[in-house]
Amino acid sequence: MLKIYHNPRCSKSRAGLKYLVDNTIPHKIIEYLKVLLSPEDIMDLSIKTGLKPFELVRTHEEYFKKNLKGKEFTDKEWCEIISENLRLLHRPIVVNGNNAVLAQPPENINNIL
Repeated sequence: MLKIYHNPRCSKSRAGLKYLVDNTIPHKIIEYLKVLLSPEDIMDLSIKTGLKPFELVRTHEEYFKKNLKGKEFTDKEWCEIISENLRLLHRPIVVNGNNAVLAQPPENINNIL
């Protein structure tokens, strides 16, 4: 069963969830703003997607612009930063076992089926 890291207030996240529902793909919803994701969890998502932790950061978020823009951090530090500020995490991320995708566009989900 797929897992979708979802924020119901995000249109892109809702589009990813709709894609799963419309295609009758079994899934479990993880509203990641309501759970604790550790830096290790973020690193795991990074590894599964094949994206660097920084590539999982929503750089248009106000917190990023005010506090992080132009600064350099290690992958481990980015995972800590994202874990402490989960709104920075791109969404939706869909996981299938050891593989995951950033489902923007939602059709990216097909890459892990």
